[in-house]
Amino acid sequence: MQALIQAAALAPTLMPGSIPSPSWSGFDIPLPWGSLRIHAYALCILAGIVVGLWLTSVRWAKRGAPEGSVWDIVIWAIPFGIIGGRLYHVVSSPDAYFGPGFNGTGDLSLIPQIQRGGLGIWGAVVLGAVGAWIGCRRSGVKLSAFVDAAAPGLLLAQALGRWGNYFNQELFGGPTTLPWGLQIDPNNPNFPAGMPADTLFHPTFLYESLWNVAGVLILLALDKRFNFRRSRLFWLYAMYYTLGRVWIEAMRIDDAEQINILGITTRLNVWTSIFVFLAALIAFLLLGLKGRPEPDSVYLPGREPHEAGEAAVAGAPAEDEQEVRDPDTVVSDSDSRGNLPGNQSGSRHASAPTEEPAAAPAGFTPGTDATASGTSGSTATGPASEAGAGK
Repeated sequence: MQALIQAAALAPTLMPGSIPSPSWSGFDIPLPWGSLRIHAYALCILAGIVVGLWLTSVRWAKRGAPEGSVWDIVIWAIPFGIIGGRLYHVVSSPDAYFGPGFNGTGDLSLIPQIQRGGLGIWGAVVLGAVGAWIGCRRSGVKLSAFVDAAAPGLLLAQALGRWGNYFNQELFGGPTTLPWGLQIDPNNPNFPAGMPADTLFHPTFLYESLWNVAGVLILLALDKRFNFRRSRLFWLYAMYYTLGRVWIEAMRIDDAEQINILGITTRLNVWTSIFVFLAALIAFLLLGLKGRPEPDSVYLPGREPHEAGEAAVAGAPAEDEQEVRDPDTVVSDSDSRGNLPGNQSGSRHASAPTEEPAAAPAGFTPGTDATASGTSGSTATGPASEAGAGK
């Protein structure tokens, strides 16, 4: 009992009052010519891609898509998405690359260094959709069907990928005294100048990650209930994500391009989220007026599998087997024709039973009887022929 009281008294001091800054951001792999740095940011992105692809492949298979087509599509979508995400980040935060006011004091060599962080989701989605369209055309499937299957997986990938911001100690919010405040290493270049070293910040990466995980569950539940088609689930994903991105983006204090619209100056990503939300809402409503596609197929017109032709080809051997299995019918017909009057020169079928000669009627010549029994029935009387035909 005393041990429990002591544990309860120590609990407040043992419980962390903040989220600690990460103790590492990656590891090195030794190589003959040096070392290869594996960044935690890249591992988080990779983990998100793997889990998102798993969920997408499961949903895509349930739609009746051709086996393996998901890999034919993502092999185009992923590289396009990474390039698009990086380009959007460079445009929305240009100072590090082009200098403040594009004065040429930036470092252009930083643009391809994705391992340092910086992927804009909207650039990734737009250019990734272009890559997915190429893959879908090559696979003979509809892009609208694929993005509906991929929407929850895309949101799940974003939820895991956001943890890369934690390991890079970047994209955090303003100061806070909440118990889940985020610690940032004062020596980190992203630490705001002029603030006390023990300042805690809003963990916007965690807010967005949790928001996305909840969105995955919501999208799966809504799709199970309404069975969305024509890319409506994808537009629902866009509405949900931007709805959360507006308030999360507004909390961040990192440098970003500021845009003034109607006298309101705010971050570019906030305006982008607002416009994407409105566009997604309009698309969702307009597509809902068209109803469900008929037929409800993931295939492009003219690229459907020819099931009827395949069935005919598959049935061909069965017909051949049927002809082989019925030779007795042909032979029996031939025997029957051979036993008809005027065709009694044919021999008896091999399966016909051999019968003992009937007793000779009175006055029958023994020589004639011997001759008849020795000719295998070729001179059989009428009653004997009818018995053979009835077999």
